[in-house]
Amino acid sequence: MKKALIAIYLVLFCALPALADNAQQLVGVWKLQTYYAEFQDTGETKAAFGANPNGYIIFTPDGRMMALLTAEGRQTPQTDADRVAAFRSMSAYSGTYRLEEDRWITTVDVSWNEAWTGTEQMRFYRLDGDTLTVTTAWRSNVIYDGRITRSTLTWIRAR
Repeated sequence: MKKALIAIYLVLFCALPALADNAQQLVGVWKLQTYYAEFQDTGETKAAFGANPNGYIIFTPDGRMMALLTAEGRQTPQTDADRVAAFRSMSAYSGTYRLEEDRWITTVDVSWNEAWTGTEQMRFYRLDGDTLTVTTAWRSNVIYDGRITRSTLTWIRAR
């Protein structure tokens, strides 16, 4: 029993500094570079918001995040059809986040898609210097009429 407790202590002792380092590296403002959607049924990959998507994600030291993404070439909506297109060409949400190993989990308190409000959104992430790569789990995607997708987004630290 004593050996098991020592082993658990050593694992936590080694893991907690790594999580703390990741938390410090994640804090700040990140600018969106690429956003690809992969379709589970076909394996097709698509530049979800065009070749030059717009967006920022912000992580604060006290555990709040906010993300806003828009497609390239959006126009001011004039009709109901335009408003539907505007909804489908953006994503935005905010909430408190926590880190668990290679992922962050956000408890969403406001979102462009009300179905997300009050839920937890989980993202896998990898930090490489000033590059943040984010991958979603497979999920039903409102932008693609409920098709099952996962997304990979690349961000660079904003200066």
